[in-house]
Amino acid sequence: MGDYLHNTDGQRKEMLAAIGVQSCDDLYTSVPEELILENFPDIPNGKPELEVFRTMNQLADRNIVFKSIFRGAGAYRHYIPAVVGAMVGKESFVTSYTPYQAEISQGLLQSIFEYQTMICRLTGMDVANASVYDGATAAAEAVAMCRERNRSKALVSGAAHPEVIDTIRTYCWASGAALEVIPVKDGSTDIDALEAMIDEGTSCVFLAQPNYYGILENADSAGGLAHAKGAKFIMGVNPIAAAVLKTPF
Repeated sequence: MGDYLHNTDGQRKEMLAAIGVQSCDDLYTSVPEELILENFPDIPNGKPELEVFRTMNQLADRNIVFKSIFRGAGAYRHYIPAVVGAMVGKESFVTSYTPYQAEISQGLLQSIFEYQTMICRLTGMDVANASVYDGATAAAEAVAMCRERNRSKALVSGAAHPEVIDTIRTYCWASGAALEVIPVKDGSTDIDALEAMIDEGTSCVFLAQPNYYGILENADSAGGLAHAKGAKFIMGVNPIAAAVLKTPF
């Protein structure tokens, strides 16, 4: 951006004077001295795009690619059909847009509409939104949406991804809501433990499908227990897996 929004020495001095400081260093006086670098890091000079591309390819060639993956933890081999590249490169998807004008003719909004339509077909939901950036945030937002005046406790499967659990815990901590982690038994959510933990103050139950260990959860039983107590049932679903698994809703 320096090539387009440059500041002259005179402009910088004018801005510093306007806020009452002598130099840019004065802006960092609140930073402990031990954290301030005295010498600028020895960062290599920039390289042409092609050279960087070759370097990254050389690093990638050192990876070992296995035909099968059984590690779980969200690491699943995804087959991406060749037509996907052609579809996402369509002009109707890459045109510019303004996020405050919901005109479907604008590129990204059209792609969001297509995404929401496909998610509804995969999950069986009547509607789907596209307002969050990742699965962990979506899970935390879903838990928050289920909270009611007399129902604030969230039960989260211990077989969900640890980072998802941490994100939900952060949201609950910030709002003063209770969160309890359901124990894991033989790699999946302990349904008996869930039954003992759920009560009239439970707002929701969250499961991941497949879970962190790559195991399919007994979603019917968990969902039934949640609904029997008047709680909401949330599932973090792998969209590709949803194409072959039983509809979770």
